Amino acid sequence: MNLREEILEQPERLSHLLESQQETARKIAQTIRERQIHYVVIAARGTSDNAARYATYLWGAFNALPVALATPSLFTYYQSPPKMRAALVVGISQSGQSPDIVQVIEEGKRQGCLTLAITNAADSPLAQTAEYHFDICAGAEKAVAATKTYTAQLMAIAMLSAALAGESALWDDLHRLPEWSQAVFQNEEKIEQAVQRYRYMERCAVLGRGYNYATAFEWALKLKELTYVAAEPYSSADFLHGPIAMVQEGFPVLIAAPQGKIFPSVWQTFQQLQHLRAETVMISNDRQALRQATTALPIPEGVPEWLSPLVSIIPAQLFTFYLTLAKGYNPDRPRTIFKVTRTE
Repeated sequence: MNLREEILEQPERLSHLLESQQETARKIAQTIRERQIHYVVIAARGTSDNAARYATYLWGAFNALPVALATPSLFTYYQSPPKMRAALVVGISQSGQSPDIVQVIEEGKRQGCLTLAITNAADSPLAQTAEYHFDICAGAEKAVAATKTYTAQLMAIAMLSAALAGESALWDDLHRLPEWSQAVFQNEEKIEQAVQRYRYMERCAVLGRGYNYATAFEWALKLKELTYVAAEPYSSADFLHGPIAMVQEGFPVLIAAPQGKIFPSVWQTFQQLQHLRAETVMISNDRQALRQATTALPIPEGVPEWLSPLVSIIPAQLFTFYLTLAKGYNPDRPRTIFKVTRTE
């Protein structure tokens, strides 16, 4: 099946991207410094929008760049684009085909902004429109649900961050990503068995915070696309401000909680969920969390928090893939959706 094959490709694709695009990352970073960029505006849809969520945390935390997610309808239907002086305007898209994302980049150029396309298609309208193109080098992605292009987008964002920061230790961490990602597949058979417990699941909440806020949204999106489960993503902090009221005994809550600065906050939410007797599925490299979760989806110890979304999404992808099969659906042919979606 195409989807599983593409999930398994990810360590190799990340390694290739890292080796082939370092100079691209450094060149873009140098231009950002020269142009004295003050903030970033990112236009994206779907899975790419979840990659943009990662950038809001990473570029903010490591590079002191405020990041705003664009509202494409302001550029298209309302024809009232905001002023973007001194901004880096970024379009993220697997195909580079969506007209509304292209129009945001076009407006950025009209206003004299530095523009960047992060795509998997060098000949796409988005790549051709932007001043710079970061090719994520993921190869043809045949499955409708994006997997390897998502982690490649995250890698591109992380490489740009490392290039801007200029710290060699960050590149050392990046070079270990293929190894950490490959290690996740040691648990594939256990994940295949574990999903049987959830084959009748119809709704759930998906939690993450900090860098893994993006993971919560992407995991929830994959569940919706492939298993048709009503999966709602939340910050683990926001979840306490009302949505936790829907949790009763046995309610499924899926949590991305790798070790790092944000872990104690997510742990507090997890403890409240235990008190409510929720059904918890936990992606983590914290041993205590994995022991106490109903279903544990481990990632390797030692993965730095800033790179954990690139690793933690892989068990989420495997969980979703095997749950799709358990529910009797075809993961390569989800209903209603298509590989390339063009919105205006």
